[in-house]
Amino acid sequence: MSVRRVTSPPQIVQLVLREIRIEHTLFALPFAYVGAVFGANGLPTLYQFVWITLAVLGARTAAMATNRYIDRDIDARNPRTARRALATGALAPGVMLAVAAAGILLLAVSAAALGPLCIKLLPLAATGIFAYPFCKRFTWAVHFVLGAIDGCAPLGAYVAVTGTISASAVLLFFAVTIWVAGFDVIYALMDRDVDLAQNIRSIPARFGMASGRHLPIVLHVALGALLIAAGAVDSVGPLYYVGALLAFGLAAYEEAQIDRAENVFVLNERVFVANMIFSVAFLVATYLGFAFRSW
Repeated sequence: MSVRRVTSPPQIVQLVLREIRIEHTLFALPFAYVGAVFGANGLPTLYQFVWITLAVLGARTAAMATNRYIDRDIDARNPRTARRALATGALAPGVMLAVAAAGILLLAVSAAALGPLCIKLLPLAATGIFAYPFCKRFTWAVHFVLGAIDGCAPLGAYVAVTGTISASAVLLFFAVTIWVAGFDVIYALMDRDVDLAQNIRSIPARFGMASGRHLPIVLHVALGALLIAAGAVDSVGPLYYVGALLAFGLAAYEEAQIDRAENVFVLNERVFVANMIFSVAFLVATYLGFAFRSW
């Protein structure tokens, strides 16, 4: 499919924002703020809050733009993604490369503003951002690679606030890694047949549809256990654990939807909304757990 290329700057901006799903940055932010709350034992400073927000925005923009650029040929052969701007030719590939570079620049500036250890960790984050799109070409563990990239959000925010790495920060990193991997496996159910045809690796493609329906539940139960462990390490107040227990409720809800949803597309829409609500609710519970620690 080919369409006329967009050349008007306002239209290019609008198309880029749509392609990188800029509104989904809100999905990545809550756990970054959780890491900051852990590091600050409460609220971080406004300075830290702003730069952490910009770092997440830069990292996610770079990751999405890179993924769209590298996958443009794959997207063109997938009926679900064939209307994406690079796949149709509506957007010049160079535009998306420039957006990726701008995202990395924003991440680098933010890391510099947040401290020397953040700068030292920057190459690790950047490597993950650029390596992820290639991983789906040779390993079904790609879901965990994506999860680890997102797991850098709470870890990086904790480092930004404290200048150090702690056991609770590492536990949050692993918690987010398996959280994201879990719903990404469900997401991959939509493309299982196309992935097999194109030799794209994923857990549903490698191990079958049943694995894509059952493994995410196991991972999200483990998510709850890791969140409880992170709170215990830092002796967070009891309200925190209300949020951690929501992970088990999330797993139960996903299992119910896997059984009831009319198709994998409806399933993914419901799972996405549920995970968004969970992440925000957990952030609120985390703050309350530190604010009312003595309860």
